[in-house]
Amino acid sequence: MDGSKTNGPQSASSSETLEILRGRPVAERADAARNREKILGAAARLFAEKGVEAVSMDAIAAEAGVGKGTLFRRFGDKSGLAAALLDRRERELQEHILSGPPPLGPGAPAAERLAAFVAAYLDYLFAHLDLVRMSETASPGARYRIGAYRFWHRHVAILLAGARQDADADALAHLVLAAVGGELAGVLKEEYGEARARRAALELARRLSP
Repeated sequence: MDGSKTNGPQSASSSETLEILRGRPVAERADAARNREKILGAAARLFAEKGVEAVSMDAIAAEAGVGKGTLFRRFGDKSGLAAALLDRRERELQEHILSGPPPLGPGAPAAERLAAFVAAYLDYLFAHLDLVRMSETASPGARYRIGAYRFWHRHVAILLAGARQDADADALAHLVLAAVGGELAGVLKEEYGEARARRAALELARRLSP
């Protein structure tokens, strides 16, 4: 956590840190890029038609017209495919955070930005819940090794520090993100419904950043 704590727009150093954490897509050969898009397109179609759990890697390879070896070398397993499918959506949300209009983007008070982030993240989460759950629970601690998580955590910590000068922002940021984890969101949606799950996460964010 850096020492900058502001109630308004992020400082330049904070924005630069988030830009670094976001990273850039890896450059690849044209044929490799085509295969990647074929595989991701096939996976997206099959997941939408049959559900994530019902689709095998063999079926994805057949749908994409690539060898199983190519598929496994590129993505490893279905959780790797899930992470790749989510990457584009995550980058879109990150772009809005870095340079979009307020309150999600810079220019609003920290508390308003935090509430806007949680609302936007919930939109992303519930739109892709099965994929998020798979990518986050593939192995113990998988969620915390995903590159996007470091971006979300840094962003939330910066906003909490801006909203509450006395906050242990780094620790609290993990708790905010725990409230929007895929596994918990699935349980809350099933038990209470999506609308109530959304309200609870937003209430938590507001209480932590008065």
